[in-house]
Amino acid sequence: MIAPKQNTTSQHRQLWAVIPASGIGARMGVGIPKQYLLLCGKTILEHTLHKINQVENLSGIVLVLDANDQYWPTLNCNSIPNLHVVHGGASRAQSVKNGLSYIAKKIANNTANNTGQDQEVKVLVHDAARPCVNVKNIETLVASCERANQGGILAAPVADTVKRAVEQGEAPAVQATVDRSLLWLAHTPQYFELHCLLNALNHCEQAGLEVTDEASAIEQTGGQVLLVADGKDNIKITLPEDMLVAEAILVNQLKQGT
Repeated sequence: MIAPKQNTTSQHRQLWAVIPASGIGARMGVGIPKQYLLLCGKTILEHTLHKINQVENLSGIVLVLDANDQYWPTLNCNSIPNLHVVHGGASRAQSVKNGLSYIAKKIANNTANNTGQDQEVKVLVHDAARPCVNVKNIETLVASCERANQGGILAAPVADTVKRAVEQGEAPAVQATVDRSLLWLAHTPQYFELHCLLNALNHCEQAGLEVTDEASAIEQTGGQVLLVADGKDNIKITLPEDMLVAEAILVNQLKQGT
């Protein structure tokens, strides 16, 4: 765990969070972006912001929204300190880049004013549609990566039997059963050094490489990514049925105070 109740960021590093939330969530099949759907009395986005805001030693949160977002102004998130809003891009990778670039410029300005000298800058990138993330697991991710001196992600080992498919007529058929012993499901947050991730995303964009998450950008530039075990409760809300599961998880977390 990070040293509890101590503000170590001002001495050694800054820790920022970037939450890309400019997508429309087309697979949900609803009329509004899924991050604004109500879950246990609050929007998904509000739950996510609340969770990330609980991470210790956080310097700020950058929320990346669509330039034409009409829903954000209707929320009251004034209780979240150091919340910054920037506009997203045409893809998730571009939106994350915009958030990272904002932080980089802010840090550069602080350094020029002698308020940000000799500090590392680390970032947690988290899906807006993962409101059930466990804050203790986030802090375990940060601590594990700091000990290993590398970036990493929360992830869960694959539990189900995995089949590789082959196209066959109207429906795919099983080609083979895949060894799942080394397979993990990538979650968020994903934790990297600011400029390392920004450079990796720029490289992938210039080379035309597909980026499915931040770790994939690091991988494609030769970096290693630590896997830190996460719970299955950190689900990403993608389909309508996920709402019921997320609600049950949140209700249980509220009872347990997590």
